[in-house]
Amino acid sequence: MQRNGFRLLVLAALILSVCVIGLGAYTRLTEAGLGCPDWPGCYGFAGVPKTDVHQELAAARYPHAPLEVHKAWNEMLHRYVAGTLGIMILAINVLAWRRLERPRGLPACLLVTVVFQAMLGMWTVTLSLMPVVVMGHLLGGFTTASLLLVLWLRLRPLPMPRSPSRSQLRPSSPFASSTASAGALSLFALLGLAVVIGQIALGGWTAANYAAVVCTQLPLCEVDWQQSFDSSAFSLIQPVHDSYQYGVLDYQQRVTIHVTHRIGAAVTTLVLLLLAWQLWRHSALRQLALLMLGVLCGQVALGITNVVASLPLGVAVAHNLTGMALLLVLVAVNVQVFWLRRPTRHWQGSAARLH
Repeated sequence: MQRNGFRLLVLAALILSVCVIGLGAYTRLTEAGLGCPDWPGCYGFAGVPKTDVHQELAAARYPHAPLEVHKAWNEMLHRYVAGTLGIMILAINVLAWRRLERPRGLPACLLVTVVFQAMLGMWTVTLSLMPVVVMGHLLGGFTTASLLLVLWLRLRPLPMPRSPSRSQLRPSSPFASSTASAGALSLFALLGLAVVIGQIALGGWTAANYAAVVCTQLPLCEVDWQQSFDSSAFSLIQPVHDSYQYGVLDYQQRVTIHVTHRIGAAVTTLVLLLLAWQLWRHSALRQLALLMLGVLCGQVALGITNVVASLPLGVAVAHNLTGMALLLVLVAVNVQVFWLRRPTRHWQGSAARLH
């Protein structure tokens, strides 16, 4: 497979990872996470039991988990697509090791991540939707998509960079004064990425603990959440329960999680607005700044709609996907800022390896 074909395979895997994340969100939001009480099959079958005989056998095997066909299909479709993604990532690794010039570290990281992600998928079922596992499964999916994006960007043809001239830079540009200013932009981009990751983790914890609709008013909550703030709501290891479906935390703990997620959204918005302003001051990064602002505005609008409309299914799934899109934009921003700071000789080495 030629270099362009290999890059297309990585792009296809990236697109499929987006589908997996969307299907995962849909599965969780339709309460289908335990649609099949076993793993990797469904009621002991490779697929959803169809015939009356198979369904009777499923009921005998799992009398505590009555079969709901539509939920079982939601869960199995998610598993089938996730399994296909795993096979594609394995193929990426095999092809990467067949040609010396192809990167191998990132494909190896992807393979380790997707194997661990499969284990998290298993534990999600066997541990009955334990919140820390559900959140970890969400973060694992986002990590897989992010690594695929970095690999895809790494494989693109790199034009020879030119040091920006004074005429190309504003006097106030972060790249105009010194290398230290460029380093400051890099640190700010990393801060933006870290804040977005933290906010995604908060969103995953909110969803895993069924705290998304405990507050129905804006900007924070209709109850006195400050007086009843309970830090135990963020204990990753919760008391053992037969099932964590529909949540096991009390009302005040869920309010604490929900309000913290909203405060995190405000902090994330402020940090990304400042980052966009810094990116706009460099002409080569303006498109990324505009893209980040557009995705950020969409995510804020979806979050508000979730509150005022009590979590409509389509909006909630879109909120997950837009959060992932925001993460991917921040990953691209950091990659671009890093490449702009690289010495020319490193770019020459990269171009030689790719060609």
